[in-house]
Amino acid sequence: MSKSKTIDDAVDQLQSDEVHLPATIERNERRVRRGFWKKIVRVAAFLPFLEDLLAAYYCARDRETPTRVRAVLLAALAYFVLPVDAIPDFIAAFGFTDDAAVLMTAIGLVSAHLKPAHREKARDVLDGLAKGSPPPSNDI
Repeated sequence: MSKSKTIDDAVDQLQSDEVHLPATIERNERRVRRGFWKKIVRVAAFLPFLEDLLAAYYCARDRETPTRVRAVLLAALAYFVLPVDAIPDFIAAFGFTDDAAVLMTAIGLVSAHLKPAHREKARDVLDGLAKGSPPPSNDI
């Protein structure tokens, strides 16, 4: 078998819905479950991309979302939750640029799967947070 055929097969497999990375997905789900809403409450006022972040969260929670799409979004959300990243969050004006870049790249890759219902839920949560309501349950 030629090297080109092997690479083509690998690409085809990665594009299939049958590809599963259960250990990585589970680890990212746990990380997001533990830290997502805590960090949102702490930094929401500093996030111009909060609606997109929440829409990605609700898309990742949606069991109708294909596994590969959930994997991409959970990886981006886990990066957001991580306390250590490329540009520390406490650096004024630049702290969330890496988080935004990772999230926007992930959303760009899977945007066809972000449904209006995910964005609507994100807006509902934003409205609630603006009114002082506590964040919703953090289960995934």
